[in-house]
This record gives sequence, structure tokens and C-alpha cells, in this order.
Amino acid sequence: MIRFESLSAREWPDPMTTRPHILPIYATSSYDFEDIEQGIRIFSGDEKGHTYSRYGNPTVEAVASKIAAMETYGSALSASAVMTNSGMSAIHVLVAGLLKSGDKMLTQPNIYGGTTELFRQMASSWGIEIAYGNLSNADEIDALLKEDKSIKLVYLETPANPTLACIDIEALARVVSSHDRWSAIDNTFATPYLQQPLILGVDFVIHSTTKFLNGHGNSIAGVVIGKDADLFKKTIWNTMKLTGANCSPFEAWLVYQGMKTLPLRMDKHSSNAQLIATTLSNHPNVSRVNYPGLESHRDHLVAKKQMRAFGGMMSFELKGGFDTAIQAMNKMKFCSLTPTLGDVDTLILHPASSSHLKVDPEVRRKAGISDGLIRVSVGIEDPQDILDDLLQAIE
Repeated sequence: MIRFESLSAREWPDPMTTRPHILPIYATSSYDFEDIEQGIRIFSGDEKGHTYSRYGNPTVEAVASKIAAMETYGSALSASAVMTNSGMSAIHVLVAGLLKSGDKMLTQPNIYGGTTELFRQMASSWGIEIAYGNLSNADEIDALLKEDKSIKLVYLETPANPTLACIDIEALARVVSSHDRWSAIDNTFATPYLQQPLILGVDFVIHSTTKFLNGHGNSIAGVVIGKDADLFKKTIWNTMKLTGANCSPFEAWLVYQGMKTLPLRMDKHSSNAQLIATTLSNHPNVSRVNYPGLESHRDHLVAKKQMRAFGGMMSFELKGGFDTAIQAMNKMKFCSLTPTLGDVDTLILHPASSSHLKVDPEVRRKAGISDGLIRVSVGIEDPQDILDDLLQAIE
């Protein structure tokens, strides 16, 4: 018989007799082996099994595989996925896993400010050069890739944050693939319910699952999904493991619960955003509305071709510039002023003073992110309440 102190400190047998209906949270840092030989087999790859939760955790793996299944739903494709501790770490793991010093990455200037900052500061310090091009022009990208063999990865956002510019995914992926380079896309705005880039030919997809996949603003996590299982394990999974960018099982579990209502939420986000974008596009104080569901949007036909609906993200530009936008933000009463997106309630952000603050102003304005631009993550509330607040704020 062991002594009391040992009884107190030791693990107790799991009394579970039937399978739980809801995925459990495996809040454990490590896993027991039946014997040392099993541990050797697992570590050497001869047997599947868990060793340490930085390498893999059942809760996290279940959520990652469900997201991969969503991204490939309706096709014969299969995909691998790893969850990370944020959307930014997902981008970090992707770039660090695929590229080395001397490589180049081609991207677009009108992407999320945090991604731009990561590319400009960290990737550059690793010896990875960042090049910018018009990813909407397949011929231009074809010429760039033909001319510069050091470009190994083409990274895009569509719809882009915060201008909602859209790129023809299938056309770009076809060009990139023809030169035997990798393509990757941030699919956070659309989610796999509205857009499935892997099926359109892209090699890697990332999400900030913090946003629409979770949908409730109570979890920070990210995910990387890829089609080539061997390459994925050697590059993406290995980088996640070595950098300690793994997702917490609790954060993954919150994403898992949120995803259960993803189609319902995205349908409502989309219908609300369509109504609000249409109304604001006719307002005398608004000079421009960016929403791919509007026929007036430059990339409406591209979005219509590759999206099932147009999502809950939009932005609009107020006449009067920076001061007018700030005054309007301060008059909001129903909509929340918060630096995130994808929650069930409506969230407002001023990119020039927050998400894109550290992007060079000239680059920012050239990409269509003006001082008067306001980004709206349209929630699933009654659309009239959202409209009432926006209209009183901008009048």
C-alpha cells in the first residue's frame, strides 16, 4: 500500500465507461506509455501515439482535422492541418516552415497590417525578401515567376482586409502551380463555408480561427491546412513543434463549439452585410463602400465566381477624412469599437489608427486604405439596429 502523500500526488484511474457525446478537453501536457518499448516506437514513428502536447493533443487534433474536412468538403481531396496559438503564429509557422534565407515571397500590398508588419520585420530579418505584385493580373505574375526563380511562395488574401479586394484564386493558383511554386491564402474572412481555396488549387490555407470560425470572441487560435501530407509534416508540423506555437486544448475546444453554428452565422452575417452595404452606398456622406456583394464593387464578378455568399466584412469611406471618421467612431452607441472581427455582434474599427497604423501611410493609401475608411464586421443582430447606429453616427 502506498503512503498518503503518494496517494495525494498520483493520477487516479479514469472512470469513463461510455463515449462522451461532446469532444473532451484533454488538459494534459504529456501521455503515459504502456512500456518503454511503446515510447520508443512512438518517438521513432513506427507507431502512432501521443507523447507531449506540444507535439500533438487529441482535442486540438480533432478540431484541426474537422477544419481540414470543411476546407475539402465536396471534393476528393484530403488535407492535413495543425492548430496554432493565434492567426499570426499560423502565418509565422507557414512562412518559417516553407522558406529559407535567400528565398522570396510574393504578396499583395493590401493585406492585414499585422501580416505586412510580420513580413517586413521578421521575415526580412530571416533573410526572406518580400516582393509585391498585382495578384489580380495572372499574366504579370506569370512573368514575375518566370523571371525570378527565387520566389518560392505566393501569399494572398481574398477578400482582403480591409478593402475587400478579391483575387481570382483559381487563375492565380494555376499560374503558381505551373512554375512549381507554392501558393497560400488567408481565408479568415470567407471561412470554408463560403470559399474553399484548396479545391481551387491553392496549396496552403491559413485562418485566424479567433474570428468567424469561433465566432464568439472567446478564443485566440489559428490553423494551417495543406494538401501534401508528407510535405506538411516535414515543414509545417515540424516548425509548429519546434517553435512551440501549438494551440491550447481549451482554445481549440472553444473553436470546436463555435464551428457548430458556422453556416447559420455566415448566412446571417452575409445577408445583414448586403443590406447595410447597399444602404450606405446611397448615403451622401459616404464616398465609397467596399463589399464584394455590391455589383459596383470592382471585384464583384470574381467574388461571385468563387464564393457562395459574400460574408460579413465590409468597409466604407467617409467624406472628410481622418477627423470625420474619428468623430463617427465616437458617436457609435450600438456597434462596438473593438480591434477584432467575426463575432456575432457588430464590431467597428478604424484601420488607419489601429490595424494598419504601422503600415507606411503612402503604401496604405495607395492600397485603398484611406484615413477616412471604417471597417465593419457586421454581426447577426437585427440589421435595422445596426443601420440605425451607423446612420446616426455618420450624419
